[in-house]
Amino acid sequence: MPSNDSYNPDILTCLANLSSDEVFTPPKVANEILDHLPPEIWQDKNARFLDPFCKSGVFPREIARRLMAGLEKVIPDRQKRADHIFNNQVFAIAITELTALISRRSTYCSKTADGKYSVCSTFSDKQGNIRFNRTKHTWEDDRCIFCNASEQEYDRGDDLETHAYQFIHTDNPEEIFNMKFDVIVGNPPYQLGSDGGTRDIPIYNKFVDQAKKLNPRFLSMIVPSRWMAGGLGLSDFRKSMLQDLRMRKIVDYERMDQVFPGVDFEGGVCFFLWDRDDKGPCAVTTVCGDETIGPVDRNLSEHDVFVRDIRALKILRKVLKAGEPSIIDILSADKEFGWTSNFEGFHDKQKADDVALHYNRKGKRLIGWINRKEIVKSPELIDKWKVMIPKAYGERGARPAMVLGPSFVASSPSVCTQTYLFFYVGSKKAATSLNSYLHTRFCRFLISLRKITQDATRSTYTWVPQQAWDCDWTDEVLYKKYGLTKDDVAFIESRIRSKEEKGDPDE
Repeated sequence: MPSNDSYNPDILTCLANLSSDEVFTPPKVANEILDHLPPEIWQDKNARFLDPFCKSGVFPREIARRLMAGLEKVIPDRQKRADHIFNNQVFAIAITELTALISRRSTYCSKTADGKYSVCSTFSDKQGNIRFNRTKHTWEDDRCIFCNASEQEYDRGDDLETHAYQFIHTDNPEEIFNMKFDVIVGNPPYQLGSDGGTRDIPIYNKFVDQAKKLNPRFLSMIVPSRWMAGGLGLSDFRKSMLQDLRMRKIVDYERMDQVFPGVDFEGGVCFFLWDRDDKGPCAVTTVCGDETIGPVDRNLSEHDVFVRDIRALKILRKVLKAGEPSIIDILSADKEFGWTSNFEGFHDKQKADDVALHYNRKGKRLIGWINRKEIVKSPELIDKWKVMIPKAYGERGARPAMVLGPSFVASSPSVCTQTYLFFYVGSKKAATSLNSYLHTRFCRFLISLRKITQDATRSTYTWVPQQAWDCDWTDEVLYKKYGLTKDDVAFIESRIRSKEEKGDPDE
């Protein structure tokens, strides 16, 4: 093993990411994750470690460094200690042939484990314990049964990467090394492009679930924080994570670029520590820019989604205590009238018995016309007064945030495409009142607690209580109604931008 001095400068701090779904872990971050494992594990010569989605080799390398220091008294001879660690304790599965070579170079100081310059003198093959075996997808009904990848997108020739990751493309992951592991740790691939690249499907959840099947003593991964409140197809995963009392620590970064410079995923990133033999509340640390809150012991399953900041949770509790009905009771479903955002079945000039159809093109709010008889889905909502709100609005983690795009009152009769969700009431006065409510920081703050990506589905509005729609609502009135303190108000206003401030999307 090279001395500590040889790690400065560290080449692994300079590697560019392979893609947005395969992100290299900076050594500083890897060590922060490893710091949360119990210190005594580095003095255990029988402990086994696995990185099942190795990219740069940073986790095997840093694990080996810690073991070299921790086992110095147990195995005094440096070469014997290194041989023991690399042969018996540190294992990895690379995600591509290229990352296998990079990882061996980082860990063994040689791209081949049995090479002349390898720091392990006992390997008799090129792979050592950092393995890569090209795996194939298993197609059924145009989808991979293991990762749900599209056959059209990923059924490629042998000369192209198929992203069929070995660790999750098997029902028996324990057979890859035929051994049990004390620690599984790493940074899995995050997503796969799907449906011609128009939609990304999360995949990190499958690595977490597969790792749990191996039943290690400790499991720690760094993953997008989207699972806490959203994400395509993540409902079951979120439920299992929030109800798992073995989740003992979470460190949550609101912005991904705080952890991975240059990577811009909305929703942030977190790492967690899962402890097989210890159950209880989860110690949650929230990192908001330069501010760190916690750790705070939390019951992860208090709600169906996870409120990331304890200060926000305390405010939510005060609001929910009032027991008022949710605003989703008067909120449309996605695609309420059956039309997608690219619907073209309307005309530009109004004719007899036409209804106004609200749609959006290239960021512009527009109105077309469609005959009432052509509206076959939800016709009972045509003549309602509506407050329409764009379904999607993103700010890439901006603070303070607007949360929602510009809402507007749509007079009766009216319909819309999937671009908008809408609230429906019985009069213009009620619609105007409701629209003023959506403009308040209070309302948008409650929405933000369930909105972790740019897409705001109907469930995002669950925690927003209905009001009497007979006045113009202001934050001052709402703060007083729910008994919010000066600290509560200061927190809300540090997170949510006023509609009157510069940068209002209505402008």
